[in-house]
Amino acid sequence: MKKPLIAEMISVGTELLLGEIIDTNAAFLGERLRDLGIFVYRRQTLGDNLERLVAAVKEASSRADLLVLCGGLGPTDDDLTREAIAAAVNEEPYVDDALLRDLEAKFAARKRAMPEGNTKQAWLIKSAGALANPVGTAPGWYVNKGGKIIVALPGPPNELTRMWCEQVEKLLPASGRVLYHRTLHTIGIGESDLAERIKEFTRLDSPGIGTYARNSGVDVRIAAAGESTDKARAVAEPVIREIELILAPWIFGCDDETVVSAIKKILDGRGQTFSCMESVSGGVLAAEITDCPGISSCFRGSLTAYANEVKIRAGVDAALIRQHGVVSAEVAVSMAVAAKKMFHTDWGLATTGVAGPAPLEGKSPGTAWVAVSGPNGESAAFVDWPGDRAVIRKRVCRTVFQSFLNAMKESK
Repeated sequence: MKKPLIAEMISVGTELLLGEIIDTNAAFLGERLRDLGIFVYRRQTLGDNLERLVAAVKEASSRADLLVLCGGLGPTDDDLTREAIAAAVNEEPYVDDALLRDLEAKFAARKRAMPEGNTKQAWLIKSAGALANPVGTAPGWYVNKGGKIIVALPGPPNELTRMWCEQVEKLLPASGRVLYHRTLHTIGIGESDLAERIKEFTRLDSPGIGTYARNSGVDVRIAAAGESTDKARAVAEPVIREIELILAPWIFGCDDETVVSAIKKILDGRGQTFSCMESVSGGVLAAEITDCPGISSCFRGSLTAYANEVKIRAGVDAALIRQHGVVSAEVAVSMAVAAKKMFHTDWGLATTGVAGPAPLEGKSPGTAWVAVSGPNGESAAFVDWPGDRAVIRKRVCRTVFQSFLNAMKESK
């Protein structure tokens, strides 16, 4: 049986260590390598320091079959990935004439003079092949030496993703293992409660099972490796079916599905529509809804009614606000009903509450009510989740979606 490929990743850039840039490249590459059956064992981030980079490349190459470096291919003195790889494999970089001509042509096409420093972007070493960069000026490297592969990619995500997908994946040797995986998405159940319910499976050696808390809920990932997709699937699927039965009341989708796409699927199947009126969530609910491709098939619109007078003009009874306070189940329900009438939809959603920091009507920040109005009536749910404004709004949106899914199940 062919040995599976083991990979490591190094993200290069002091700006990553300082938190000035979020490393999305590593997440992208982790997913792509996983789907190729290549196992990523380690991932590290290093600043722009040649000595540390050389040591890290040598150490990682001694362990892994494949090392992928992201960033550090720019033209400045602190872009040191080429120098580090050359030193680690004990080769001298040289200027490749074809790369230099291509680089000069790119600057000429932009009617700009090429700075002298950009010449280093035309470097190669004997064991490296160049990876063309159709977006930027920095070519990548594909190094194959002593049975080890080192790939150097530019840092900008739009450059890295094209170079990886269009060139690198075609050059990589096939791995001896295939990974089959499914991710189940749940909402309305805590991670510890979920883990307790499926603990007989999480202790298995294969398939491997992990639980992950997300903004939308808790995910359960089930993965098995095998010599072929069919063999890996045969190990994973029986366990997936068992877990689906246990967690059925909370599962809303799997893999690339989101909670909004799950809502869309249900509503499209019924030929129904929905709308919302927001206060405490301040438009975040509508933003999350409209992030879903094709949601216009069932979503008609949203009103951000932050001030009481706006709520009243939109159809909320002023007497309810005076009697119960704006942060109340009664007002939330009235908002949901008003949204449904305003947009002529089958369902209306609403949020009202306090995101902080100043208290309102004796309410603490993180106190909110959400409501759903549908064909069979209305329901409201209380939210009491302290935190900053962003955390509170995310929790409110999560509760709205959970309540909406529950209401749709009950209205079958």
